[in-house]
Formats: sequence, structure tokens, C-alpha cells
Amino acid sequence: MTEAYSVVIPAYNAAAFIRETLASVMAQTLPPSQIIVVDDGSSDDTAEIAGSIAGVEVIRQANGGPGKATTTGFAAVRNGIIATLDADDLWLADKVERQLAAMTADIAGLFGRMTNFRDDPANADPAAAYDGLSRSTMVIRTAVALATGPIIDPPGAGDMVDWLARVREGGHRMIVLPELVTLRRAHAASMTAKGASNVAAGYLSVARAALLRRRAAAKDEK
Repeated sequence: MTEAYSVVIPAYNAAAFIRETLASVMAQTLPPSQIIVVDDGSSDDTAEIAGSIAGVEVIRQANGGPGKATTTGFAAVRNGIIATLDADDLWLADKVERQLAAMTADIAGLFGRMTNFRDDPANADPAAAYDGLSRSTMVIRTAVALATGPIIDPPGAGDMVDWLARVREGGHRMIVLPELVTLRRAHAASMTAKGASNVAAGYLSVARAALLRRRAAAKDEK
């Protein structure tokens, strides 16, 4: 599959990383035809740095969280496929080409494996890779993303968890490729680095929302 695709990157105070992240997007063996950075109310130079790079579209909004910023980016997409990436992570050069080659008509979304690194991506250990059901590994059909609705930001980490559950509940097939495609940056300002309680709060909120949604659906069926 060689369909044109758009990239959506939600960014908040990512001035230290956004240039390197965008470089990994522009180095793709199958380049995107649209790159959108949604600046989520940053107080640093994230938007200015992203906007200074040719071919990058910057959308500014008041701070609302990565889910809201990603949803804003979805609405501005001009292609039938979206690839998403957090503003501090990096793609391997053949990431999207590999995924689109595997995207058959019955597949709505694709992910891949990722591994963590600190400071220098050369320190990333491929042997430590794990399945990444993550924004930074995701490729998804635009029609599916829009039909699923907004990504809701919980009070903590895990904004993609509930949204991906809703994609599945919509009957859409998603798969994880066995190849390493993304390097995830570990740093002090990352959402998961803010502590186990932050992660737990987000996942608890997501689980509660899913339970309420299923109860409502069951009630409607009666």
C-alpha cells in the first residue's frame, strides 16, 4: 500500500526534542505528504521551532492534554491515512513504509514494537523491544479515527487506552507488527516519569469510562 499519509504530533513544551522528532519523520523512506504539529499551549519555543521547519503545519491551542491535541490534528488531516507520534519520540527510517506495506483492506490500524532510550538514541537496546500499542507507533485510517470520536484525556497517563478500546468496539481490526519501529524517549518530564500514581490515576479513569460506556450500551440493548 502506497497511499499518501499525514503525520499528527501533539506537542507540549517539547522545544528540547521537537526538532529531532521531526527529523525522524522527514527521514522516512516513504515520506508523508502532510506534517501537523499541534502545540498544546506550550510556554516554551515548541511552536516556533516546529514552524521554522519547511513543510510543517503548526496548529496552536490552549493546553488541554495530548488527547485533545491529537484530536485537533485529526480534524486537519487531508489524507486517508494518519500516522501519529509523540513530540519526544523517534521513528526508525522505514517505520511507515513497513506498516503501510502490511496494511490490507481489512486492517484499520497498525502498530509495531518500540524500545526506550535516554539522552542518545544510539543507546536504545533493540533486544529490549516490546509491543507498542502507542500513539508513537500507530498508523490508522482517517475515516476510522474520525468516526471513533475525540481522544479523552484522563487525569494522568493513558489517553490512548480508552480510545483504542473504542476503535475495537467499533469492529475495526488492529494488529501489531513484530518489527521495531519506534524509539521511545525516557526523560524527567514525560508523563509516565511523573510517577506510578500518575499512571494509575489515568488508567483507573480510563477503566471507569469503559465500564460506564458498556453499561450504557447494555441498557440501550434492552
